[in-house]
Amino acid sequence: MLKKRIIPTLLFKEFGLVKGSGFNNWRRIGPVLPAVKVYNNREVDELIFLDVAKFGSLDEPDYEVVEDLSRNCFVPLTVGGGIKRIDHVQKLFSCGADKISINTSAFQNPNLIREIAIKHGSQCIVGSIDAKKINGEWRCFSNSGQNNTNYKPEIWAKFLEELGVGEILITSIDKDGTMSGYDQELISLITDNVKVPVIASGGAGKYSDMQKAIQESGASAVAAASIFHFTEQTPAGAKDFLEKYGIPVRKNFSQ
Repeated sequence: MLKKRIIPTLLFKEFGLVKGSGFNNWRRIGPVLPAVKVYNNREVDELIFLDVAKFGSLDEPDYEVVEDLSRNCFVPLTVGGGIKRIDHVQKLFSCGADKISINTSAFQNPNLIREIAIKHGSQCIVGSIDAKKINGEWRCFSNSGQNNTNYKPEIWAKFLEELGVGEILITSIDKDGTMSGYDQELISLITDNVKVPVIASGGAGKYSDMQKAIQESGASAVAAASIFHFTEQTPAGAKDFLEKYGIPVRKNFSQ
């Protein structure tokens, strides 16, 4: 059985890490490099680094920050924010990124996903979906939760899979930063409609939230930020908890 992954999410804006709620009310939580160095020693499987200042902007990714980050990161690194062209992807890989996460640009130029998959392989592309309920119906949002695309997340996820993404990162906008638990309905909606691995995101507040996302909703990995920034809970503690429920995990990155 494939081992399940614990993936801290680092949200970066201008000069350091931030965390918000519902993709708003950002507050600074400190510099990025110390956080990366801590996670290097805490049994994380991967890191997701998202530059929230670049979503929907005309700016390119901050290659200098990514290069500095990757130099100090000893686990696979996924980078998102500001990726609009194939040369952006190639530069990020040259800077040390292992995967790239694409959200807004997939709506604006779906062929970009296909182009990346052909050139670099599906294993390096994470299709990111941010969703919330509007009048009782799930809808995908782009531009860091600002633009309602009117796409249904399960339909969009299947389309991303067809274009060539290697996995899906599904985030509940309403649950983001609340630490009230993942949206199990939303996760199941995606896992029931795609064959690629699905990363659950948005709302983790305790280890049991992660266990439910995996065992009840079919997630292959769980991404989280607030639980690791604002509580005493750790990735290693999460893995110990998941093991008790029979969920296979890697106890260190070499496993």
